[in-house]
Formats: sequence, structure tokens, C-alpha cells
Amino acid sequence: MLTVRDLKVHFPITKGVFFDRVVGAVRAVDGVDLTIPDGATLGLVGESGCGKSTVGKAILRLVPLTSGTVRFDDVELSALHGEALRTARRKVQMIFQDPYASLDPRQNVESILAEPIRTHALRKGAAIDTRVVELLDSVGLPRTAAGRYPHEFSGGQRQRIGIARALAAEPSLIIADEPVSALDVSIQAQVVNLLADLQEQLDLTYLFISHDLAIVRHIADDVAVMYLGGIVETTSAELLYTRPLHPYTLALLSAVPIPDPIVEDTRRRTVLEGDLPSPANPPSGCRFHTRCVYVRDRCVTERPELREVEPGHMAACHFAEEIAVSISPRPAVDQRP
Repeated sequence: MLTVRDLKVHFPITKGVFFDRVVGAVRAVDGVDLTIPDGATLGLVGESGCGKSTVGKAILRLVPLTSGTVRFDDVELSALHGEALRTARRKVQMIFQDPYASLDPRQNVESILAEPIRTHALRKGAAIDTRVVELLDSVGLPRTAAGRYPHEFSGGQRQRIGIARALAAEPSLIIADEPVSALDVSIQAQVVNLLADLQEQLDLTYLFISHDLAIVRHIADDVAVMYLGGIVETTSAELLYTRPLHPYTLALLSAVPIPDPIVEDTRRRTVLEGDLPSPANPPSGCRFHTRCVYVRDRCVTERPELREVEPGHMAACHFAEEIAVSISPRPAVDQRP
């Protein structure tokens, strides 16, 4: 369904009064490889500032690509422009993080949902109104919501409208960029369960971007962990949560509370020290070495490649095999909604 190879997004840093000159670049995404099979969900996780949202926007060409390729359904999205790109985008839609800022406050719900239908000529006349009602039903909103405006809804309801708008174009792939991070915990559960149900009903493929590992475990088939512009570990959700092989993944999982007081009090923790380095001046060698408890001299000078350490389990760490031997099996982090 989707294949991303060596994706790079660098934002230039300019300086000057009358004539700007490029003096550097912010390497927001610096060589990312991703593959999502048809009908599957890939969770892309990492702390704020790692570049995961930029990956989602780059796939849709909402930000310019510095280099790399994005292939969707045998179509090279990274090579398309103009009308060809607009047509291809119909099959790849996005759910944004902020359910209020992503909706036009001057349009009512009917106009918001009808716009992509008209834009891509999917229905005509009265069939558009029928489709709007179908979309509202599919996300659990009453039909009377069609005549109301975004400010008249709660945060969870607005996100349901955003989901309905993404479905209006009848996509195959949906990029969900932190779709529940702005919602209350109880509402998060409802929205995640809704996404899971819609995937089963409509045979959708998801790229689910989040910093919440518990949420990702609930919905993802595979997980890719991102740090400072690059992927550091990728495997199935089950393996990632029970047998992580990268020190950064260990630290992320240590921060997730387990709803068992005995396990919570006795489990081994990996605490990250220091702040995330600047993507404008990333560290040499392994970019995680400035915060890693397993750091050695080789880590400072040589950048590790993302390689298969165990069958179906890839990690970008020089000493992943030693870490795998040294760590004990971790308890499952199960906080499913």
C-alpha cells in the first residue's frame, strides 16, 4: 500500500537583511524508511520534536520533500504535481491533531463534509446530501449535526467531524496525526475504538502517529519508533512492547505506567537525561548517544544502520544483541481503552 524510502525533509535556516542566504538546515526528517501493507496499521511513535508529524505531512506533500520517494499503490507521490497530485490525494487523507483548528469555523458541518465530495466529483445533486448523512451516521453523530457549526460541538465531536471529512473522499489510506492527544482520556477511548471499527468496515490502512504508547498498542499491527528525524526500531506491536531492542524504546516504555501496583513498584526503569538535541545540529554518530545509558566510544563516531537484529525485528543500535541478552522479558503494557 505505502512504501517510503530514504525520506528527508530539511528546512533551510536563512540569515540576512536584504538578501537571505542559507546558513544551515533543520533536519526534521533525515532518512526515514516505512512500509505499510494493505489493510494494516503502522504506529509511528516518539517524543515531541522527533519529526513524526512531519513524516505524515511529507507523505501528503503538505511540506516539500528534500529527497526520497513516497510510493502509494504503485503511484510515485513524490514525483506528482498539480492536478495529478490532487487526484492522487483523494486516496490518502489526513486526520489532524487539533479538531478545532482543522475545521473551517465559517462552514457548517454539511458544507465541510460535502466539499471533498464535490471537489472530487464523487456524488451529484441529492446524492451528496445522502452521503453527508451516511458519514455522520458512520462516526456516531446525529443527522441534525449537519446544520451546526464547529464551535457548537465538544472536542470529541469535532474530531468525529474531522474523521468524517477524511472518509468523505473515500480514501484507502488515512494518516492520523495525534488524533486523540487533545481529547480527554474517556473520549480518547471512544475515538480510537471508532477508528478501529471503521478500519474493519471500510478496509482502511492507517499510519497512526502518536506519542502515547498505550494507545498505539491498542490499534497498531506494527510500530516504528522515531528519534531526532530517523527510525531507531521497528517490529510488530507485540514484540516491541514485550522485547524492545533499542535503549530509546526501553526509556519510552519505562515512562508508561502499568495498572498493577506490584509490577509498577518493582520493574526496572530507564530514565532519559537531558533534552532532545537540536535537529539543526544533531550529534555525531548515533544521535541518541548523548542520552543513552549504554553509550560507548563507537556510538560517538559511527552512526548505526537500521538492521534486522532478530527475525522481523529491526533496530538502529550497535549493541542491540547485547541489550537483548541483558534485559529480562518486560510485562505487557496494557492500558487499552
